[in-house]
Amino acid sequence: MSAPENLKLWETHIKGEFMTKDTDLSLSTMVDDASVVTVPTGWGGKGKKELWRKYHNEFIPSIPPSWKHTTLKVTAANDYIVEEATINLAHTQQMDWFLPGLAATNKPIEFDIVIVVQFRDGKVAAERIYWDQAAVLRQVGQL
Repeated sequence: MSAPENLKLWETHIKGEFMTKDTDLSLSTMVDDASVVTVPTGWGGKGKKELWRKYHNEFIPSIPPSWKHTTLKVTAANDYIVEEATINLAHTQQMDWFLPGLAATNKPIEFDIVIVVQFRDGKVAAERIYWDQAAVLRQVGQL
């Protein structure tokens, strides 16, 4: 696929995660053996069956209503996207993929994030998501 087509598919994926909170929509953009890993916490999975369960039961329901994603820069090619962004949220609910085992602190959190998305056969094949977990832990009083 072309870089513009990858960007459009990525927008659909993100829409399912954060806007419509539709697991099926988000996973419809992925190959059957797709993988996702949040590098700082090791949360993620491989394959649509595992990812569907994790997205539906853990990830999507835990996104707080205050979540704000501000894209700073996107580099797109025929087989990948690298997105740099800033995330702002109020930690109003437990988010085990992000702060494992930590109950809501109600504290504001702001951090930079880098997402590397690989594409294969016209769909998302892998996501690797990076952020500075020490900076996040300081903001919630855990460091």
